[in-house]
Amino acid sequence: MSETGACDAIVVGGGIVGTSAAFFLRRRGLAVTLLERRLCGQEASGVNFGNIRRQARPIEQLPLANRAYAIWERLPELVGEDCEFLPAGHLRIGYAEDREEVFRQYARDAEPFGLGLEISVGPEVRKRFPYLSPEVKAVCLAPRDGHANPRLAAPAFARAARAAGVTVNENTIVTGIGKSGEDFRVATAKGEWRAPLVLVATGAWAGPLCESLGEPVPLEVRSPQMGVTEPTNYRIRPTHDVSTTHKPEALYFRQVKRGNIVFGGCASGPADPVAGRSRVLPESTLLQLPQLRRLAPALGQLNVIRVWGGIEGYLPDSLPVVGPSEKWPGLYYAFGFCGHGFQTGPGVGDAMAELMATGTTATPLGAYSLARFRAAA
Repeated sequence: MSETGACDAIVVGGGIVGTSAAFFLRRRGLAVTLLERRLCGQEASGVNFGNIRRQARPIEQLPLANRAYAIWERLPELVGEDCEFLPAGHLRIGYAEDREEVFRQYARDAEPFGLGLEISVGPEVRKRFPYLSPEVKAVCLAPRDGHANPRLAAPAFARAARAAGVTVNENTIVTGIGKSGEDFRVATAKGEWRAPLVLVATGAWAGPLCESLGEPVPLEVRSPQMGVTEPTNYRIRPTHDVSTTHKPEALYFRQVKRGNIVFGGCASGPADPVAGRSRVLPESTLLQLPQLRRLAPALGQLNVIRVWGGIEGYLPDSLPVVGPSEKWPGLYYAFGFCGHGFQTGPGVGDAMAELMATGTTATPLGAYSLARFRAAA
């Protein structure tokens, strides 16, 4: 095996977290190499729902979500395109009577973070959102949240990183990470890279790497189930998300400016990270479509033109792992976003770049430490 070269930092994984981390590390003056097993943005970061949602995140996650939101607003300045980011609002929807109080309590808790939440109940819901079903008892609008095109975001960060001087290596599968002296040695079939700093941002593929480094995590791999309809007149601006304790009715949808309705939720399917394959189960789509009609009856007239899944990593507490290794100084992790990482992705990348370059970060990350799994063991 040849030795390909040395640098200041290696980022393993070319999703939205890895590409943005590489970009922000380079902006801090570090020589960076990015290693991606396929193409940047090809996996979960490129096939997700595209939600730019701060509402309904755990309160302790809102500083990170706000850090990310500030980056989404600056995308044209940072990467040269807006990635179809549309701050058209995020609408949290409740069928059950208890949802109003859930929304009001969350609004009280989130008030210091500037989400500007607006709650509507009863007839006011139909007045503001006449396309919603009469079953909807209450809604909570985050007017500045929204959505973006996941196919565009990570590749845009990758191009901007390359333009800034990052060495971007696609179709490069990492087979092992070890340490020799001050440097980590990252092995691939194409050669070996070395650096004193390494970020593992490999999503659903993080489990075997963590295991090999002596830091196993209970990462489960599943496939989100999504679909898209034929286009219709563009009239629905916010992203919609049913708030419920009953997963089979937990539908979400948005309308893109081209008119198509993108939808998902209600179920998950199988995924095989080794083969790089995921499956959409027909029963998932047949569960989603009645829930889409239930939420917005007029949408039930549209034809579905495509369905797809992704390969995503989930952790038992629905929180990611973000932060330093417990065993290896200079090694960092950012993975396991449980289907909720697209919005926070650039903020995670920026926070990890700050942490790796300076040893500290202004954004609290303690809730995402690997140590929580040791404590629970």
